[in-house]
Amino acid sequence: MKRMAAYAVGLSLALLGPAAWSAPALEQVGEFAVKEANQGVGVDAEHFYAVDNQVIAKYDKKTGKLVKKWQGDKKGPILHLDSAMLMDGRIYAAHSNWPDWPMTSSLEIFDAATMEHVGSHSFGIQYGSLTWVDWHDGHWWMTFANYDRLMAPGKTPYGHKANTLMVKFTKDLRPLQSWTLPKALLDRFEDMSNSGGSWGPDGYLYLTGHDPAELYRVRLPKAGSVLEVVDIIPMNIRGQGIAWDRSQPGVIYGIVRATKKELESGGSHKVTVFRLAEKP
Repeated sequence: MKRMAAYAVGLSLALLGPAAWSAPALEQVGEFAVKEANQGVGVDAEHFYAVDNQVIAKYDKKTGKLVKKWQGDKKGPILHLDSAMLMDGRIYAAHSNWPDWPMTSSLEIFDAATMEHVGSHSFGIQYGSLTWVDWHDGHWWMTFANYDRLMAPGKTPYGHKANTLMVKFTKDLRPLQSWTLPKALLDRFEDMSNSGGSWGPDGYLYLTGHDPAELYRVRLPKAGSVLEVVDIIPMNIRGQGIAWDRSQPGVIYGIVRATKKELESGGSHKVTVFRLAEKP
């Protein structure tokens, strides 16, 4: 297993306003071969959490060794976990019934110490497939993806990607506002949609697609309902879930989902670690 030394960005970086981060760039500082890193990753002070459809695996951040794993039943009810966010000793994981129809979604909650499933909040059939969740500025933020991939009954688009919606919720999960994605991003997603999201220490929201090796820095619009793209940043990922490390401001985790050919030749999914820095 290959691992590169990780370097934390100083706490002062987290205190800088958005204007101080005018031209961000990523430096890769770590990489772990992790078989469960197929959908996304979460992170806290001591561990990262690799996410697969029905698995969350807890790994030591320093050694890359497996600590504990939650494994769901193949028959459900948890079918397709897509990302994880760590807060106050709990894992908040986005979940949907992908690729079943009609789309349903829920927020699944786990104890990070014991890796036991401890709670669930169902959204039923409302917005689409929940792909990521984050806590920022006293509110929950989530994206419900829809897709142009032909999957629904009659091989019709799975919800139409233009219907992808980011929703801001209260602490008790009451919806407050929602935003759509700009066409410039939707075009880059081809027939898929927004897979990952995490608020950065600079006050911007960072998004990923299903496949592109890119990180999108976006902001809320001053008016209207469409998120605004600020930067497109190259990143050694293959889309999917991302997570800022709130214990090391300026450090972000992603995954590289292995291809079928790579897996057949002995390769593995990977968790990749980056430091965000300004371009010269």
